[in-house]
Amino acid sequence: MQISIQEDDPTRSECLALLQVHHAHMLSHTDPDKIYALDASGLAAPGMTFWTMWQGTELVGFGALKQLAADHGEIKSMHTVAALRGRGLAGRMLDHVVGVARSRGYRRVSLETGSAEGFAAARALYVRHGFTFCGPFSTYPDDPESAFMTLSLT
Repeated sequence: MQISIQEDDPTRSECLALLQVHHAHMLSHTDPDKIYALDASGLAAPGMTFWTMWQGTELVGFGALKQLAADHGEIKSMHTVAALRGRGLAGRMLDHVVGVARSRGYRRVSLETGSAEGFAAARALYVRHGFTFCGPFSTYPDDPESAFMTLSLT
């Protein structure tokens, strides 16, 4: 399977459609008031880098990295299309995002994901890639519906 990852514009129609699917998944597992994912304009904001993953001409996933500080990044809104989950695509995107964070000189990358069962596969992916659970960071509240994770890059 030939896969490519490219920096992209989250406001493109293909991206908007997959972002809708991503938000629907979150809504099915989380109180709407406790979803911290960004919409397309938030993912296109300054300090944010957004990538898409393609299998040929088919969009199969995306990921984003937000700069929190000169040495700290946050992984935002990673998603892989449901039909292709379990094939290592999310791991490839995660490796790409972490690699960019390293190249930028970040000392740490953190993320917030859901604590519900519907996010168990995501949490397991991050653990397999060396992330550990931590407390809230940045402006996140301490909320039992959130799971906070971090990876030291030093």
